[in-house]
Amino acid sequence: MDTRKYILNSGKRVARLARIIAKAIDLFIVLIVSLIFYPFGILLAIFYIGISDYLQNGQSVGKKIMGFQVVSLKDGKPCSVKQSIVRNLPIIIPVFFAIIPFWGWIFSIFFTALIIIELYLLFKLDSGHRWGDVMADTTVIGDDPNRVDLQKHKESWFDSSKNMSPCNRTKC
Repeated sequence: MDTRKYILNSGKRVARLARIIAKAIDLFIVLIVSLIFYPFGILLAIFYIGISDYLQNGQSVGKKIMGFQVVSLKDGKPCSVKQSIVRNLPIIIPVFFAIIPFWGWIFSIFFTALIIIELYLLFKLDSGHRWGDVMADTTVIGDDPNRVDLQKHKESWFDSSKNMSPCNRTKC
């Protein structure tokens, strides 16, 4: 077996597992919020799931901790509110039905198939996209501060026209 191929596939597997951990962190937050503020907390939790990938420049709390960012495939900008809601629909739907006692719980069990499809596609597609990413036209990338496209857009702390560096004076 080619060592390079093994290392690349191993990295993909680790990234996919890290994405699952990031989503688990977000779902843990949802669980805590829904329990603390029950019954209103469930609606608050669904709202958080919907907009979580829009917050903090395309990073939910879990993605921020794990070092990921959701960006649009259309323009490379961080995920919009609409894209965040669409990409999280496969998770929002089962949680929404879990609110309704008895019949909602039964429907929620059927809708867990959406989550299984999400996981299946995450591991089977070479691109690593889940169903929500395909629907919203987004992708998850590593939040690397050394990325060239991020460096181009960084604002300088100093105005370059004034050039206030001590070594740019006549005596250095």
